[in-house]
Parts: sequence; structure tokens; C-alpha cells
Amino acid sequence: MNTIVDTNYNFPNQKSVYKGKVREVYNINDELLVMIATDRLSAFDVVMPRGIPFKGQILNQIATKMMNATQDLVPNWLIATPDPNVAVGHLCEPFKVEMVIRGYLSGHAAREYKIGKRVLCGVAMPNGMKENDKFPEPIITPSTKAENGEHDEDIAREEILSKGIVSEKDYEILEDYTRKLFQRGTEIAAKQGLILVDTKYEFGKTKEGKIVLIDEIHTPDSSRYFYADGYKERQDKGETQKQLSKEFVRQWLISNGFQGKEGQQIPDMTDEYIVSVSDRYIELYENITGVKFEKANTAAIENRIEKNVLAYLRK
Repeated sequence: MNTIVDTNYNFPNQKSVYKGKVREVYNINDELLVMIATDRLSAFDVVMPRGIPFKGQILNQIATKMMNATQDLVPNWLIATPDPNVAVGHLCEPFKVEMVIRGYLSGHAAREYKIGKRVLCGVAMPNGMKENDKFPEPIITPSTKAENGEHDEDIAREEILSKGIVSEKDYEILEDYTRKLFQRGTEIAAKQGLILVDTKYEFGKTKEGKIVLIDEIHTPDSSRYFYADGYKERQDKGETQKQLSKEFVRQWLISNGFQGKEGQQIPDMTDEYIVSVSDRYIELYENITGVKFEKANTAAIENRIEKNVLAYLRK
């Protein structure tokens, strides 16, 4: 099973390339962005040494579906998807914060709570909560957008404003959009028998100064889902929740002594484990979208992407 873990294209009118942890973004004439979702797997802000078959296609296609399902609420950057792994959209200047919103005490929030913290990003968390309990109201816990492989850092609203990272006027829009998207995402998930636990959104400004949603939305890389069926019973018994997210990768890494900390070695990922992760991502896709996953032809995936992007750009 071929994977795409790196690209090196030279498209017409290409100005620059930005390589993120998973996506590679080509600037076309300071007007369009061609975003390629690779098969790279990132956890604890570290890119794993091997790609996961079909992961890029899965992320791109979920994000596209969710952008289309929320564009009546919040404008987004997307124009077209000329290839299963590719999205083309408007050039935007990204805000230097990620808007994380949490409906439940899970993941990073639960880990912080366990060590005694009751305030996260300036937001108070109630006493007496158990891991995976629902918050009375969803909380917004932003993080700085890390560059050059550094870790994302929690940041409070007050600090974002005092440092001038985002203006107050813009930040109010980001918060409003974040809550609206999370509400819609919760409704979409519920129709699939899922609970949208937490997620992150990224926003940017177009050349005209319009704030739009960018990057991915409601994918298993950016979001955590629980199965609604049996959620309450598992909570009441203190059992682990059955979930759909990348958390299974994080837990496997933790159990093998890796949390992205200095000096730790990434455990060996066997062919069997790689296939199991790919299968889990396909399961995620089908459960989140309610549609059967159609595997794209990956025999010559680099050539396929180049051909499809060139055909779109020539139009």
C-alpha cells in the first residue's frame, strides 16, 4: 500500500511551499492555496516515521464534507477538491492561535485536571468531575500555533488580547464562529450516533479582510468523538469511553514509553500495526460521515495528485 509522506511539486505560478505536520500548502500566485493532505501521522506534535495508507484522503474528504455542511454558518476558504488528497482554496493570513473547544473533560484537559489544575487557559473547570464527564457548557481553551516542530502551548484569552496576537474585535468573531461550528458539529455527530467531545478550529483572513475557517474541521486528527450508545453506562461504572479519534495512537505510544518528551524514542511501528491504524481511520471515516469509504488508486499517488492539480489550475 503506497503512501504519500512528502511532496516536491513545482506548479505553474507557484510562489512558496509551507510544510506542516501533516499538510503541505502550495501558494499559487498569492491568490490560491493548494493544500495536500499527506499520509503523515503526528502525535504529541511529533511526526511518526511511517505514513498511514489512505489517511490523507480520509482527512481531506471528511474536512470537505464538514466545510460544505457548515458554510451557511461560517464562511470558509475552500473552493474545490480536484483530487482525493487535495483541497484548493483562497489564500489567507492565518491567525496565530488555534481555537480549541471542549464539551467534555477528556484528553489534554483531563490530564491537566488529574494533576490538580482547575483552570485551563483562564477558564475555570468545576470541582468533582470525572474524566469524560460533560462540562456544564462547552469551554474554549485556545493554544498558540506552534512553528518549526515546537509544541502548541495553552494560552488564555486575556493573554491573546494583551499580547496583540489577535485584536479584541476579531477574537470575538473567532469565539462566535467556534461556538457555532461546535454546535453544528455536535448535531451532525448525534445523527451518526456519536458525541463530538472536543475539537479545534483554525481561522484566517482573506485579502479582503474577511475572517474564514481554514485547514481541517471535525476530522479524527482535530477532534475527539465518543459513541453515544452506552456513554452514560460507561461513565456511571467508571469505564473507559469507546471513542473515535487519534487518541488510540496516543495511548499506544504512551504504553510504549513515548509522549514526545526529550530523550524518548518513537516505538517501532510494524507493518501489522500500520495496517491496523489505517483500518481504524477508515472506520472513523465511515462512522463520522455515514458513507462507505472508497479507496483511491494509490499505485502512483504522487503522479495522480500532480496530474489532477495541474488540470484544475489550467482551467
